Amino acid sequence: MIGIWLLLLLLSIYQAGLTEYFLTNPERYQLGAYTWEEESFRRMRLGEGILSLSDLDCEAVAALMVEHNYDLRRLTWEEYQQWPGIKRALMAGKPAEYQKLTQAYRMIFQDIACFPIPISGNPEKSWENGASASAPFPVYEDSFLEPRTYRGDRCHEGCDILGTERPRGFYPVLSMTGGQVEQVGWLELGGWRIGIRAPSGAYFYYGHLYQYAQEWQVWEQVYPGALLGYMGDSGYGVKENTVGNFPVHLHLGIYLPTDHYDELSVNPYWVLKYSERFLRKADY
Repeated sequence: MIGIWLLLLLLSIYQAGLTEYFLTNPERYQLGAYTWEEESFRRMRLGEGILSLSDLDCEAVAALMVEHNYDLRRLTWEEYQQWPGIKRALMAGKPAEYQKLTQAYRMIFQDIACFPIPISGNPEKSWENGASASAPFPVYEDSFLEPRTYRGDRCHEGCDILGTERPRGFYPVLSMTGGQVEQVGWLELGGWRIGIRAPSGAYFYYGHLYQYAQEWQVWEQVYPGALLGYMGDSGYGVKENTVGNFPVHLHLGIYLPTDHYDELSVNPYWVLKYSERFLRKADY
């Protein structure tokens, strides 16, 4: 029994190290490194129609993604209702591939418990300077794979959530899932960052923090919605506490372990859209 637990611990350490390697070496993530199916999958084009459903059925998503070339942004209700037949065909032809794809979507979505930035639950509260604490909802858009130039040309492997009108340290950052801390501390690209491995296996990376809510320890358990820290502008510097090289924002990255890639980044944009149904309020 001790030998099995030791093996699992070593595998976890190895996986965490690989994720950190790719975050530290962004040149490894470039377009053209994946097949068409893999590239299409990781763009996560779900669309408002799927997200408007009261329950996100990962089996349905897997079937419909295959049927509609991994783009459900224009999916109609009539097309959605056809998913059981599509599933039967896939299970008859490629059951292993279909089940693996379904599991990948479950890995991404089934642990989501909240949007990472809470909205103001006390809009009338006043600050010492007399300003209202009410702040507009943070802004984000689909910036996955957009070009970036720090440390050479590379692709943006995440989604940025910008705080509006407020300085570094104002917006709380919550853990979207429960899980375990795998990485924490300073990273040249991500500044003060923390990485959480969710129970289903996805790795959620929160970068450019202003400060942490507590002294997080590697392998520490995190509950869904836990206060991780505060939105900032740290990073783009070898020296710790480098700030001011870009606007205040949260960088969210989501990575999946796979059979033949150490970690596969997926587009957080539609995951964030989905998580808006779990918005929480904060006392600011």
